[in-house]
Amino acid sequence: MLSDEKVTHLTHVLLKGLMDGNYIELNGEEGKIRREIKRIILNELKIGTDIDSIVRKKLQSFSRKIVEGSPEWEVLYKKFFREEEVKRGRASNSKG
Repeated sequence: MLSDEKVTHLTHVLLKGLMDGNYIELNGEEGKIRREIKRIILNELKIGTDIDSIVRKKLQSFSRKIVEGSPEWEVLYKKFFREEEVKRGRASNSKG
C-alpha cells in the first residue's frame, strides 16, 4: 500500500500533467479536484488489495499445494486476478 504522502504526491503529479498537456481545463477548485483524484486512487488500491486477497484464498483452497512464486502459481494467480477484475467491471472479458 502506498503511504498518504505518496498518494498525495501522485495526485499533484497527475493533475499537473493533465493540465500541462492541455488534457483538461480546470473549472473548479484545484484542491477539490486533487481530493477527488486521491479518493479514486485509494479506492482502486483497495479494490486491488481485495482482489489479491480473494485470489490468494482461492489458490490456498486447492487440495494440492501450489507453491507461491512457481510458474503454475503465477499463471493461476494472473488468471484468477483477471477473472475478479472482469467480475468487478475493471477489465473487459476479451483476451487481447
